[in-house]
Amino acid sequence: MSSSYDLILASSSPRRKDFITKLGLNFQIVKPDADETVLVGESASDYVKRMANEKANIVAALHSNDIVLAADTIVVCDNRILGKPVNREDAKNILRLLSGRTHEVMTAVCIIKGDEEIEIFEVTKVTFAPLTEELIDTYVASGECDDKSGAYAVQGIGAMLIQKVEGSVSSVVGLPICQVRCALEKLGLKARTVMA
Repeated sequence: MSSSYDLILASSSPRRKDFITKLGLNFQIVKPDADETVLVGESASDYVKRMANEKANIVAALHSNDIVLAADTIVVCDNRILGKPVNREDAKNILRLLSGRTHEVMTAVCIIKGDEEIEIFEVTKVTFAPLTEELIDTYVASGECDDKSGAYAVQGIGAMLIQKVEGSVSSVVGLPICQVRCALEKLGLKARTVMA
């Protein structure tokens, strides 16, 4: 008996959910219970790839007949992974660190279908304009920085902080959607809609 959905999204991210919806695919969300602790001596790129792989495999073990897609996105500055701010003051400190500088956003994707496994890894460079304390206060007061890695959202008001993006913009949001579409096509799953 075939599933009523095309794939399982191993993520509760509303941004990733939106991207898969825009591809016109039916999907089920199954959030993997993965330990997201960075290992001692682990590089940022190795960490994000391992996380995507672990999340996909955890869900694939429970849904072996389905296509499973998992992803992980991190913001990296000075070889340091910048997670979600713990509070508004922490968000301001993160934005001060990013001000006037270029940092990297790394997204790893792992797609599993039976014995097939496709991995995608994207690094996008994001350059912030120099930020005044007033601008940082204004942005943080919007609340958009809450629960966002690196304390900003490129797809929201945070765009006003960014001078330049080199690479996949959708990858910064959480999913390199063009690369994901191509990978899904290799597995026989094609996009069904084009959004106007």
